[in-house]
Amino acid sequence: MPAQPEDEARQQIDRLLGLCGWALQDPGTVNLGAARGVAIRNFPLRSGYGSADYLLYVDGKAAGVVEAKREGETLIGFEVQTERYSLGLPDFLPAQRRPLPFLYQSTGVETRFTNLLEPDARSRGVFAFHRPETLAGWLAAEAAFPGSILRARLRRPPPISAAGLRPVQLQAIQGLERSMRDGRPRALVQMASGAGKTFMACNWIYRLVKYANARRVLFLVDRGNLARQALNEFQQFDTPDDGRKFTELYNVQHMRSNRLDPVSRVAITTIQRLWSMLKRIFNTAKFQPSRFQRVRILKGA
Repeated sequence: MPAQPEDEARQQIDRLLGLCGWALQDPGTVNLGAARGVAIRNFPLRSGYGSADYLLYVDGKAAGVVEAKREGETLIGFEVQTERYSLGLPDFLPAQRRPLPFLYQSTGVETRFTNLLEPDARSRGVFAFHRPETLAGWLAAEAAFPGSILRARLRRPPPISAAGLRPVQLQAIQGLERSMRDGRPRALVQMASGAGKTFMACNWIYRLVKYANARRVLFLVDRGNLARQALNEFQQFDTPDDGRKFTELYNVQHMRSNRLDPVSRVAITTIQRLWSMLKRIFNTAKFQPSRFQRVRILKGA
């Protein structure tokens, strides 16, 4: 009997979860100590809530759900259903938080994610499932300092010092932060040649790292000489409140190989090297991205 579209989607989701560090288990053979992250298939919820296609456990406690749909389904319409599943965890089971904060909808080709730790949480497309340690880090940070997650910090940056900034640079930073504060993560800055775009970017990235605790910022260029110029700009950049150079406070990596330094807060690279790195990841994992995913990568989504 040929596999049904839903079965094919689940097979691909199994594979993707496995590649991202999740141990796949069935309800009858659960061992929460098998890995830091455990994904339990077809998990029965409280009466009236049905079954979660995947219930995600992090460090022995339930943390999220995955709703599986066949390829071609419009996932945005299933966010409400996934959120309902997050409320249906039986009371006797341990949970990181209630309702469960991490919600995924996936066809195995396209995946969307909602993080209920964020203010005004909403579904957004992601390239892959997050690793268990990433979710654990978010939970720990939020437990220690409520409102510490990136999108919450983006809503309350301190005032911008105008010292050393041209009016157009100040306006650009204000516009970027207003866009982020309003929940619009994509923004375009248009400035004339010689107006100081890279200096403006250094100022804003400094604010992202210091005040929003951005773990890493990708500075992407299309030519090697622009990467060298960007590195020099960071090396010469005097931070406005501390007075020290940016590179004295934070690691900046000019990527000349396919190895990403785990402690770098800013990574400068070309589009060509980034694509080379992604292809290497695909080959290592024996995973070929779908046409949808390739388009998202090339568009920088």
